[in-house]
Amino acid sequence: MELIIDIFTHIDVYLNLWAGQMGLWFYVLLFLIIFCETGLVVTPFLPGDSLLFALGALAARVGSPIDLFVVIPLLIIAAILGNKVNYLIGRWVGPKVFAQKKSIWFNKKYLEKTHNFYETYGGKTIILSRFIPIFRTFAPFVAGIGKMTYLKFNTYNIVGAVLWVGLLTGLGYYFSETPLVKDRFHLVILMVIIISILPPIIEYIRHKYSKK
Repeated sequence: MELIIDIFTHIDVYLNLWAGQMGLWFYVLLFLIIFCETGLVVTPFLPGDSLLFALGALAARVGSPIDLFVVIPLLIIAAILGNKVNYLIGRWVGPKVFAQKKSIWFNKKYLEKTHNFYETYGGKTIILSRFIPIFRTFAPFVAGIGKMTYLKFNTYNIVGAVLWVGLLTGLGYYFSETPLVKDRFHLVILMVIIISILPPIIEYIRHKYSKK
């Protein structure tokens, strides 16, 4: 656990080290991290936003071994494929889970409501969830369970992946030379993580107090 926390808080040091030592395998590692973080519901703890921002910031430094012309298209593909796999797992699991008419755990009506929700608001959900940790891992899975139309899902999946990877790496690259990023990189990464988890926290508080 200490190692994981250290990697998260000093991700720039580890990325530079791995990029210098691993060569092409470094890009394979990045691909697997983004693919698993978006494609497997059991790995939502993997870095996403912070990793992309850090890659952009580090790539801007003189002599950096990180090539954004490789990173950006590679991770867009990883994010697209990850969501596709997650969606297909949801489609495969959904019918089996809801096959029983009566269950103390699941209700067929929930599946129908999920399907209707994603048909109406699914596109926006798939895109926006890209920028929210945990949510981006479960959104495609739930979309698959709710049997959101594949063509519709795939369209928004591609748009969301391009925006997510492009914006966060671009922001990291653009702000790489600012004093805050150069001198307090670990604090910036922490800020990125906090900002990315604020929306669900705010929504939870708003929902809780609206009930009262």
